[in-house]
Amino acid sequence: MMMWMSSAAGTLRQAHFLSTGPKRILALDGGGIRGIISLAFVERLESLLAARTGLPGFHLSQYFDLIGGTSTGAIIAAGLALGESAAHLIDMYLNLAHKGFRRNWSIGGTIAPKFDAETLRAVIHQQFGAETLGSDNLQCGLGVVAKRIDTGSVWLFHNHPRGPFFAPEDATLFTPNRDLLLANLLRASTAAPSYFAPEHIDVAPGVEGLFVDGGVSPHNNPALLLLMLATMQGYGFRWPLGADQLMLLSLGTGSPRTRPVWGNFSSMPPLLLAVESLRSMMQDCNSLAQTMLQWMSSSPAAWNIDSEIGDLRDDHLAPQPLLHYLRYDVPLTEEWLRDTLRLNLSAGELELLKQFDRPDLASRFLDIGRRAAEVQLRAEHLPERFNLPL
Repeated sequence: MMMWMSSAAGTLRQAHFLSTGPKRILALDGGGIRGIISLAFVERLESLLAARTGLPGFHLSQYFDLIGGTSTGAIIAAGLALGESAAHLIDMYLNLAHKGFRRNWSIGGTIAPKFDAETLRAVIHQQFGAETLGSDNLQCGLGVVAKRIDTGSVWLFHNHPRGPFFAPEDATLFTPNRDLLLANLLRASTAAPSYFAPEHIDVAPGVEGLFVDGGVSPHNNPALLLLMLATMQGYGFRWPLGADQLMLLSLGTGSPRTRPVWGNFSSMPPLLLAVESLRSMMQDCNSLAQTMLQWMSSSPAAWNIDSEIGDLRDDHLAPQPLLHYLRYDVPLTEEWLRDTLRLNLSAGELELLKQFDRPDLASRFLDIGRRAAEVQLRAEHLPERFNLPL
C-alpha cells in the first residue's frame, strides 16, 4: 500500500477540514462487483485533474475534502482517502472481486450467507491492515455508511475531530470512533444480508452492535447523506452551502431498469418477491436522492428524472442553487448502451449485467465504465473556482 508519511497526511487532512474556500465532496454508491464501474470514473477524474493541477504524483485525496461511500463504495472511498491511485484500486478491486466473493456452498443465501465473510474479511484486512478511522494516514475526510440492524439505525462513521463520537471525553460511555479499525467498518458496510454475515463491532464498553450493508438503508447512494454530513451543525464539518462554495460529485455503479412484466411478479415465490421489493425500494431511494440533489443545485450533468418532471433545470428549491452537483452513472439498458456507447448487447447479456455478485464480469464492467466515463465526464463540468489554491 502506497502512503505518505503520516505527518504530511495529517497536515493535508487538517487543511481539508479547517481551511476556508470552496469544498469538494466525492460520493460513491454501493453495488458489489459493479463498483468497478465507479472506479472507471475515478480513473477518468484522476486523469483530468492531474492534467489540470500539474502536480507530480497527483491523487484525488489532494483535491477532495471529503470522500465517502456505501458498501463497495466505502472500500473505494477509504483507498482514495489513504492516497491510493486509481490504477492501484482497480488492481485491488479485481483481486477483491475474485478472492472476496468465494461462494459458501452450504445452501448459501437462504439459511446461510451466500458468500464466505471470512474470505472477504481477510482480503480487506490485507489491504487496510491496522489503520483506524483516526489514522494520520487518512489524507482527507472519510465517511463510511453502515446499518446497525439490531437498533435499525443508519451509522455514518467519519473522521472529523469535531464529531461528537470521534473522540468523546468520557470513553466509558462510547467507544471512540477514532479507535475503530477501518477494515472492520468496511466489512460492516459491505455485509449485504443473505450475501455476507453481519459484522460485530464494539460500540461501547460491554455493548456490541450488529452491522449490515449500508445499502439496506436510504443511502446506498450516499450523496445526500454526505451533503448532510458536510453542512449540518451536529456532525462537525459545518461547511457553507452555495453553488460557488460546495461541489458534490456522485458516482454510480450501473443502474439496471426492469421492464414491467406482470406475469413474472404475480407468480413469484414470496421470498423472491421480498427480495425484488427490497431492490425496488433501493431504486426508489436512489431516485429520491437524485431528485432532491438536482432540485437544490446547479448541474451541468443533470439526468432526466422521469417523463413528467424532466431534469429539473427550471426548478429550484431555494432562490439560489445550494451546491454544484454532478452525477455520473451507467444506465444498463439496451437503448442507452446502444445509443451512447455503441454497444449492442443481447437480452441475455443485459440480464447478466444486472447482477452484482459475479466476479467473472468484473473486466466487462470495467470496460463499460471506461467507455461511459470517456463520454460523460468532461473537464468543463469541474468549475475553475473549485481548483486547488496555487
